[in-house]
Amino acid sequence: MIVSAPVPDTNHRPAQRLFTVLRMLWADKFAFCAALFLLVIFACALLGPAALSEAASQVNLRGRNAPPFSLENGWQFLLGGDALGRPLLARIIVAAQNTIMVAAGAVACSMVIGTTLGLIAGYAGRRVGQVIMRLADIIMSFPSLLLAVIVLYILAPSVGNLIIVLAITRIPIYLRTTRAEVLEIRERMFVQAARVMGASTPRIVFRHILPVIVPTLMTIATLDFAFVMLAESSLSFLGIGIQPPEITWGLMVSQGRSYLTTAWWLAFWPGLAIILTTLSLNLLSNWLRTALDPVQRWRLELGGKKT
Repeated sequence: MIVSAPVPDTNHRPAQRLFTVLRMLWADKFAFCAALFLLVIFACALLGPAALSEAASQVNLRGRNAPPFSLENGWQFLLGGDALGRPLLARIIVAAQNTIMVAAGAVACSMVIGTTLGLIAGYAGRRVGQVIMRLADIIMSFPSLLLAVIVLYILAPSVGNLIIVLAITRIPIYLRTTRAEVLEIRERMFVQAARVMGASTPRIVFRHILPVIVPTLMTIATLDFAFVMLAESSLSFLGIGIQPPEITWGLMVSQGRSYLTTAWWLAFWPGLAIILTTLSLNLLSNWLRTALDPVQRWRLELGGKKT
């Protein structure tokens, strides 16, 4: 008599994986709070401009430099008003979209281009790798902010140009990391076995090598996201980033610089948003580094089961 083996139920696997991730995230309370804060920031970036763009640009001279925690002009003035009477809370929420969009676009472009070049430099021949690495050395020879200042001074300071400039300056990080990982992974037994079995080069690179590198790249991207956001804020503070009527957190800090002695909240609240977002990204990257490492993951799994 032939007894068929039970077919495993795979319908609940995504839910189980999500529950496992949430349990490991809950094991690190700082990372959990950071993730919640970042979810709020991303929600503001997605939904804020559609709901509050009109309020963020509406001039109200009665609320000029209104102090924080004063609700005389409405809940939107909870954090105070700027020099033209526009509510800071609404402007911070609306400015989150440009700030996050520039950082996410620059990180995504630099990671894709740098990873692709790193895979080629690590797996291709030595001559090709040397040419690509010299290109990375040329980019790294210029200070990133100085290069961005020069290019944005020549070109028009727009969102697209800002993403391109910041992406170019971050390409060498992903390129050098990917190449170093590929040079080590390509000598492992599973890659040698795939090569002996006749697997093509694209299959070996994208099916066997790239998945091993992705956790490292994701950790770097999380940290790089914070760096790019600070770089964008610095450029906007210097006046060569995004220009009015578009707004970013860095531009708001720059506009409030003249009122530090009379209305400190104009620069304090957007600066605090930059600090908290950067801190949350750093905390989440530390958790991500542990969660993606099979050797260290048991600490989070054990902590999640105890709670």
